[in-house]
Formats: sequence, structure tokens, C-alpha cells
Amino acid sequence: MIIEGSFTVAAPIDKLFDFMLKPESIMTCVPGTESVRVIDDTTYECVVKQKVGIITAKLKFVNKMTKIEKPTHIEIEGEGEDVTKLGHFKNKTSVDLKEVSPGTVEVTYKSNVSIVGKLAMFGDRIMRAKAKDTEKEFTKNLQAKLKTLV
Repeated sequence: MIIEGSFTVAAPIDKLFDFMLKPESIMTCVPGTESVRVIDDTTYECVVKQKVGIITAKLKFVNKMTKIEKPTHIEIEGEGEDVTKLGHFKNKTSVDLKEVSPGTVEVTYKSNVSIVGKLAMFGDRIMRAKAKDTEKEFTKNLQAKLKTLV
């Protein structure tokens, strides 16, 4: 399943990019994040709790930043599962930053996510709707965090 979108953030591109490279910072913007453990400079483990339809999933996963081109591009690959064994997933995500005006950055993302198990039964439509809701809350949280950096 491909999940993609874009949003605009009021922040200098360098500060936004640096913030996105720090899992302990960027994951605080992801709704439902319960923990983040940095493994090395490019790898981190997270636990995120999300409600999808009628099921609440607690996802434990490891992400690795596989390509970093400062200050415009990041690629991430990850894998994980629901801690109660509702499903397993893999993802490949690319994030691009483009300065549209001084202090304003357009963030574009594209994730290729494969899910197996009970979580997969919800299908694309529900998962995409959940992704859009999460994007809105993430953007709001990110904007609030960045105000303290600018």
C-alpha cells in the first residue's frame, strides 16, 4: 500500500531537517508514541500505540535511515509488529523538503507499507484515512515543537 502526502511547515529548512534526523525529537510529534530508543546514528526502535478502526494496535518497530542528503532528502526503511501479534509490517519511506519561501518548507512523503495479519484486514481505505488523520496531528505537533527552535 502506498501512502503519500505533503504539508507545509513554518521553519528554516536546515532546522527542520536537523530536527527530523533526531528520532527522540521527531517521534514526539507522532501521535501515540510511547517510547523511542536510539540504537545508533541512523537506527532507532519505537513503540507507537494507534487505534485503527475497532482495534488498538501497539506497534514495536525498528527504523533505519538509509539515505540522507542534507537538507532535502531522507529515506527510511523499517520493520515491526504489533506486540499482541495482530500483524507484521515493513515500510520504505522517502521524505523530501523544499523551501517554498524563506522560513517556509513543503514536506512531501511517500511510504510503501506492507502489512500482514489481522491489521491487514482493514484494507487500504481505512489505513489511508488513519494515515491522513495522523498526518494532521503530526503536522500540528511538529509546528508547535519547531516554534521553540526558531
